[in-house]
Amino acid sequence: MNDTTHLPEIVLYQPDIAQNVGSIIRMAVCFGLPIHLIEPMGFPFNESKFKRAGMDYLDRAKLTRHRSWGHFMEVRNLPENAEKRLVALTTKGSTQMNKFEFESGDYLLFGRESAGLPDTVHEVCEARVRIPMVAGERSMNLAQSCAVTCYEAQRQLQCFQGE
Repeated sequence: MNDTTHLPEIVLYQPDIAQNVGSIIRMAVCFGLPIHLIEPMGFPFNESKFKRAGMDYLDRAKLTRHRSWGHFMEVRNLPENAEKRLVALTTKGSTQMNKFEFESGDYLLFGRESAGLPDTVHEVCEARVRIPMVAGERSMNLAQSCAVTCYEAQRQLQCFQGE
């Protein structure tokens, strides 16, 4: 498949841990998915741990950096992005991922490792989805959560690259 217009897009809200972001960038490149980084981040973008985790994938990433949540929302509100839903992946989600229907072009929004997503961000999301887990467990690692979600979204949309 060469048409990438309906692929989900990864959005990381103010991530804290460089290694997670590097791993997510690598996964995004392998899946052919765009990724958005919303600043401020909890590390310098050029930190060596970040580069090591992202390895040589960084130069092939479809990466957009946003200087703030407001800047991301400006881009999201452009006419060409009007049909894209903002889907928060959160432990506070009202819908389990296995019961959620992803749509073409969804923005898959992941919060900070240390604090998740603020309530003001939750309020503007069209959906809040949680990954089913064993009761009593706090949360999964950000990179793992992102990989599980991206795989499920692509499986539902039947938009795997390289097929």
